[in-house]
Amino acid sequence: MKVVIVGGVAGGMSAATRLRRLMESAEIVVLERGDHVSFANCGLPYYVGGVIPKRESLLLQTPESLAARFRLDVRVRHEVIALDPENRTVTVRALDSGREYVEPFDELVLSTGAAPIVPPLPGVERALVVRDVADVDRLAAAAADAQSAVVVGAGFIGVEMAENLVRKGISTTVVGRGPQVLAPLDVEMAAPVAAEMCDNGIRLELGVEPVGIDAEAVTLSDRRVIPADLVVMAIGVRPESALARDAGLAIGSGGGIVVDDRLRTSAPHIYAVGDVVEKLDAVTGQSMLVPLANAANRQGRLVADAITGLTVADPPARGTAIIGVFDVRAAMTGWSETRLRAAGRPFRVLHSHPLAHAGYYPGARAMSMKLLIDPETDAILGAQAVGGEGVDKRIDVLATAMAGEIPASRLMDLELAYAPQFGSAKDPVNMLGYMADNLRIGALRTVQWHEIDEVIAAGSHLVDVRSPEKFAAGSIPGARNIPLDELRERVDEIPQGSVLVFCQVGQRGNSATRVLTQRGRQAVNLDGGYRTWRDAIAGQSR
Repeated sequence: MKVVIVGGVAGGMSAATRLRRLMESAEIVVLERGDHVSFANCGLPYYVGGVIPKRESLLLQTPESLAARFRLDVRVRHEVIALDPENRTVTVRALDSGREYVEPFDELVLSTGAAPIVPPLPGVERALVVRDVADVDRLAAAAADAQSAVVVGAGFIGVEMAENLVRKGISTTVVGRGPQVLAPLDVEMAAPVAAEMCDNGIRLELGVEPVGIDAEAVTLSDRRVIPADLVVMAIGVRPESALARDAGLAIGSGGGIVVDDRLRTSAPHIYAVGDVVEKLDAVTGQSMLVPLANAANRQGRLVADAITGLTVADPPARGTAIIGVFDVRAAMTGWSETRLRAAGRPFRVLHSHPLAHAGYYPGARAMSMKLLIDPETDAILGAQAVGGEGVDKRIDVLATAMAGEIPASRLMDLELAYAPQFGSAKDPVNMLGYMADNLRIGALRTVQWHEIDEVIAAGSHLVDVRSPEKFAAGSIPGARNIPLDELRERVDEIPQGSVLVFCQVGQRGNSATRVLTQRGRQAVNLDGGYRTWRDAIAGQSR
């Protein structure tokens, strides 16, 4: 059997090496357009910033090492320019010599990835992108002499690039078309990330976009001009599916190649993996694009299994991701509230602000967590977490719970590792389960931060049950302060009618609502408390 793989890095090389382990006799040819077939693309921004000091650390394998260990025929700087599904051939151009030749195959794997989106702006040719080692070489060279930079795009790559340019001592501005950084997060969860960026000297220009680039600056849509010795274009990626499209393969609505659960395309003997394919959304079952390295690696392994006849099924995707920005981590899995609301899908929301480990152990730091739940089935639809240490393991537990179809309220039953320096006896994930169960059985009613005005307009009284000191330091406008420890004796000070209660993070507010409801009052708790409201308002006004 002869297998030709178009494209290396995560998906292509995972397929090639797995295939060799399964089939020693196969002829395996890897055709890579770039200079490097195996490199750590997720580490590229950190090389620019000096966090990864050695360029060689990015280079994982070479054609020579792959030939020696796996007997792979790896050809870098060989671009596939045409695909003939009927005759099972690809036309290849050797970029160094310009020679073109036809390469036959028995099975073909397309792993062409996704390319950075570069809009047709005046002067855009000066902008640099971040995709491969050649790109990062250009960026590192440009950054060596730059005093100012503009990063266009406030997504994962844009935020990572901005952080690393600041680490190089470069005055950096991030320009984002949307109203917040990191659009997959909800606004109140993205706000701490934006604050961390600003605290570390990054200038945020949100709700605008570039309209032109010249030799010294970027002009924005509101006519302001931002100085820029260096411009980085990081507004997103699109699947490199032109080769498949030109060959008549089915292409999905997002521009990616359509594959089945065995990663087969619409043409016999042709497979596709990684960022170039459309994946199934675990929440809706609809097609989605998930340009993530772990998904590409997994699909590379699965496609090798499929080619050798093993039974495989590519699982649906949840888009689990994490980013570190200076001292803040932000992670997510599944759908956000923004997406659920736009889709018109019913959901419940839970916010919490637990400490990453036991409060009595030194160094405990609060994180913000958000859980989105199907109100009918108790299924977890999505989760987000922002903070310091511990964010990664909590989002991984929640992503695993989603994959295992564990209901939200059953999170309280998970037996998670505990010692004071790592967590709490009631882990933050367990606490989300307790909260979800309270909502499920009707023991608690909550209101979200964006519903406060509506609830007050309907006649509810706003009561802050924090200490007088916390109240004096800042509260929601219109609130009356009655500390929780005094609430039983002072309940008559609250006018008749419904009551919206809040504390700092929601815990004391929950206790206050129980006190009030068992005294015959209609009381609801502000989910996530004052901190969630404060972060949301800050995120909206930034």
